[in-house]
Amino acid sequence: VQLQASGGGLVQAGGSLRLACTASGFSLDSYNIGWFRQAPGKEREWASSLDSSNGNTASKNSVKGRFTISRDNAKNTVYLQMNSLKAEDTAVYYCAADRRRQVIHASYEYYDYWGQGTQVTVSS
Repeated sequence: VQLQASGGGLVQAGGSLRLACTASGFSLDSYNIGWFRQAPGKEREWASSLDSSNGNTASKNSVKGRFTISRDNAKNTVYLQMNSLKAEDTAVYYCAADRRRQVIHASYEYYDYWGQGTQVTVSS
């Protein structure tokens, strides 16, 4: 069971990136998928999640309207489209899978599997 996060990079403020979380060994549509991020010297924080049982999504207030989480079941991949990026979005971004569906969890303790992280750097 593996999750692979990709798509990070260096972008100017106001720019966009699309992160991808691809699963191997299991089907992502059986799990809720969350994106978390951790900036240097800060705690890991939740950014956005998708409930695979009903397609509901939720996002942290600071990224609402800028970040969109979506999935492509055929590719077994969940995406995080990030627009209007700000310097404060700079962090390592992780995707994670939660077996408990029908409720979206913002706390990392609920997530069972984690990807390795991808660096997002936004220059101001």
